[in-house]
Amino acid sequence: MAGTHDEVLSLSATAALAEFRAGTLAPSDLLRATVARIEAVNGDRVSGINAFTETMFETASAAAAAADDAYVLARRDGSHTPALLGIPVATKEKHGIAGHTLEQGLAACRGEIAESNHPVVDRVLAAGGIIHARTTSPEFSCATVTHSAAWGITRNPWNLAASPGGSSGGAGAALASGMTTLATASDIAGSTRVPAGFTGTVGYKAPFGRIPGMPPLAADWYRGDGPMARTVADTALLAGVMSGRHPLDHGSWGPHGIRPDAAQATGPEAVAGLRIGLDLTLGDYPVAPSIRANTERVARLLEAAGAEIVPVSLPWSTEQISRTIFAHFGHILGPAMAALTAGTEAQLAPYTRQFIADAAAAAANVSLPESLALDAAVQKDLAHAMSGIDALLTPTQAVEMLAADGNYLDGIDVTDAEGGVWHLGHYWEGHMTSPFNIANRCPVLAVPSGMSGVGVPTGVQIVGHPFDEGMVFRVGAAIEALGAGTP
Repeated sequence: MAGTHDEVLSLSATAALAEFRAGTLAPSDLLRATVARIEAVNGDRVSGINAFTETMFETASAAAAAADDAYVLARRDGSHTPALLGIPVATKEKHGIAGHTLEQGLAACRGEIAESNHPVVDRVLAAGGIIHARTTSPEFSCATVTHSAAWGITRNPWNLAASPGGSSGGAGAALASGMTTLATASDIAGSTRVPAGFTGTVGYKAPFGRIPGMPPLAADWYRGDGPMARTVADTALLAGVMSGRHPLDHGSWGPHGIRPDAAQATGPEAVAGLRIGLDLTLGDYPVAPSIRANTERVARLLEAAGAEIVPVSLPWSTEQISRTIFAHFGHILGPAMAALTAGTEAQLAPYTRQFIADAAAAAANVSLPESLALDAAVQKDLAHAMSGIDALLTPTQAVEMLAADGNYLDGIDVTDAEGGVWHLGHYWEGHMTSPFNIANRCPVLAVPSGMSGVGVPTGVQIVGHPFDEGMVFRVGAAIEALGAGTP
């Protein structure tokens, strides 16, 4: 393929792999274009996009040259090539790489070196992916904005005043600006889907345990690691590489190397005859008018393609969901963070101190068994609402944007579809993702739905029945093929 750097960077991973196999593009060509884009647009840690904690261009260049040779050999003798051979992959900093820093943005972890690779890093490398950069996150991945004293402010390529979301904000920003082809992410309350929604990219929260994590917090049943990309097919490609049993995570399950869309039809016709639930507010979330309109447009396109759109009204409130998740965090993540950062509290970001305090307060009032009962109530509501439908469609976010440098210690004001202004006590209530971490056996795919009035993308979530990964990719591929997310 002859073309400019922009033309090369516009290729999906799936298309680039086809070019590699045909000999019309070399992995080193794609990497050179990617590095040039990073050098041109990433900028500084104050006013730039600032998506990376570290670049690894030297080792990436050597890996790309080796991939070039491997494709030459494969074309000569028909040998097999690994699933991601030659594709640039940016990994989230928390996904440790042996011999590299593993600081998670915290002063308490400054200078810490990873002794081994995170399981998803092992799998990316085994599949021939080229890790050329590591992406930013907020401290300990505990915010839905991405800024820290360690790494500065990460900004949204679509609107530099806005955050790309978090905690996988660097991943979303890098994908949206063409600085990587694929990216790894993680999700405990929306940390994959929120940045996907705000950056016009695709993010997948797999069922709990489907993608292996790093002990001991891999055992937290709200969390999970996952893929981000610019297309649904690329997200499925990386999900297949990351998924499956791993000896380091005894909660991991299922076969490795199987794409979640492997047995699914693709294209708009794939949704014909499906019953897809539509819930615009998940109870009382005050959804911004542009987000509501874009979600309704996605539903109309699915209906025109032959799906039956079924109105759904979940009985939740933002207060109920916030109480439920913070009771959970108060017994697991909050104490882990407090122990890790003991003695360095003065150096924590305001959002981190607030998270630890909110989690502790919730745990003081709700025991762990009571927390499990709160979880069960949400799960029961969702199971009832999804009875008789194949998947649920809902917005990813209720708010159009978050400020790139925001801390939101006093909550957030949101304007609903009727023009009313709501004050939410916690800014996490501006995202519609955490109910599906409570119901974490449900797969959820976040895909673009259009553009908001403030120049920031919007997104929708496709929620499947427990463990039904194929369905969310089937619907997501149809939404993409229908052009629903085109800004």
